[in-house]
Amino acid sequence: MNQDDKKQAAAEKAVSLLPKGEFIGVGTGSTVNFLIDALAKIKYDIKGAVATSNETERRLIAAGIPVVTPAEAGRLPVYIDGADEINHSLQMIKGGGGALLREKVVASMADTFICIADDSKYVSKLGKFPLPVEVLPFARSLVAKALFRMGAEANLRVGFKSDSGHEILDVTGLDLLRPLTMEDEINKIVGVMENGLFARNAATTLVLGGNHGAEIISAR
Repeated sequence: MNQDDKKQAAAEKAVSLLPKGEFIGVGTGSTVNFLIDALAKIKYDIKGAVATSNETERRLIAAGIPVVTPAEAGRLPVYIDGADEINHSLQMIKGGGGALLREKVVASMADTFICIADDSKYVSKLGKFPLPVEVLPFARSLVAKALFRMGAEANLRVGFKSDSGHEILDVTGLDLLRPLTMEDEINKIVGVMENGLFARNAATTLVLGGNHGAEIISAR
């Protein structure tokens, strides 16, 4: 199976885990696009969705799925999203699509977090994929210098702004052996809006697409 086939298998398997008649949270990215295609087939079983990006909102509406705000939804029984990397504790690096701030907001609303991914994203240690850090443009230089003092290199994602109007620094060189500690340390830097370490909001379940279809994995 190629990578897209694996993503599709994970997305279709995840749809079978959804509760009926509830609002759900829907993430952003290439794997989520397969999820939205699968959701379109069961749209009448879904009360509505909270979207983590303008692109996801557009796709959901095109699929005939009502989009609501976090305030309208309130509690979410489940949030589904992809990951750029996910470890065996189901902690993740997210934000390759630049939606990490809204993704973390929606993840914090959900009782459960289902991550859907192909098997190339499942790693023993986070850090090969650059860590996105969303920053206030006014504070970009300040944040980059603070990250440099932590041993990192921060590269501006040129020509990109998040849906909230912020810039993204793609960061390499950090030791992510303790993801929760690093997540909190980065967020203490003045001017950081959020970072792409999802350790405090780790996934509850991983639906992993591989050569033999999709399997459900729990944290080790």
